Amino acid sequence: MKKGMWLAIGAYFIWGIFPLYWKQVHQVPASEILGHRIVWSLVFMVGMLTLGQDLPALWGALRNPLIWRTYILAGSLLAVNWFTYIWAINNGYVVESSLGYFINPLLSVLLGVVFLKEKLRRQQWSAVLLALAGVLYLTFGYGALPWIALILAGSFGLYGLVKKTSPLNARLGLTLEMMVLFLPALGYLIYLDQQGQAFFGHQDLMTTTLLALAGAVTAVPLLMFGAAARSIPLSVVGFLQYLAPTLQFLIGVFVYHEPFPFERLVGFGLVWLALFIYALDSWLNLRQNAQTV
Repeated sequence: MKKGMWLAIGAYFIWGIFPLYWKQVHQVPASEILGHRIVWSLVFMVGMLTLGQDLPALWGALRNPLIWRTYILAGSLLAVNWFTYIWAINNGYVVESSLGYFINPLLSVLLGVVFLKEKLRRQQWSAVLLALAGVLYLTFGYGALPWIALILAGSFGLYGLVKKTSPLNARLGLTLEMMVLFLPALGYLIYLDQQGQAFFGHQDLMTTTLLALAGAVTAVPLLMFGAAARSIPLSVVGFLQYLAPTLQFLIGVFVYHEPFPFERLVGFGLVWLALFIYALDSWLNLRQNAQTV
């Protein structure tokens, strides 16, 4: 369990400091960064599957049309999430991006109610309504709909819903999602290069290297998280997931000095209070169930 704990902490830590990575290639358009993230992620994942001798399982999955439909949807949602996140980071919206991942757990709970007919306890409903109040306050009090946060939370929440009902494990699933997106991404990168608009290979060595490593920095925390989730309790995973948006928030405020006025503090505070109520209720419920077993 100790190893699993450190793997989970490592995964969320990497996700939390992602803004520092993407800011290093801020001069590259988000669409080109996304293309490289997809292409190099597939290269990395195929290498991992080859080392793990999992390629036969992947070829078997490719013969199933239902699996294709599932992962076309999952890959599309992931692409929307990645593009929005990269664009937001490189355009000075690190704080609002963190809000999206603070909201995400509560939105996932709501999606479970709507699509999977799951039941919520009274405290969980209170948390969801408080988070909604926070979003509404940010919209009307701060004067702007936090659309970046909502797109990030919505796309990743729906992605999680699709993955919850998908038949493949994390490694095979991510590989298939990248296969779905690979040809459009590669075609776009080739087009940019032919038009003389590509940054990859035409700028400094650091930019080209960071774009090429986008696949590894994407896949490594996902693989770490997949290994951790199998060896530590779900309650621990649920608690640690707040590490990533907390780090993103701190980086946005203290490293990049993004504005955080009182109105935004109130909206974020409502969401943080909602998360505290939700986490406390989940912990108490797990403790009660453990005592009755």
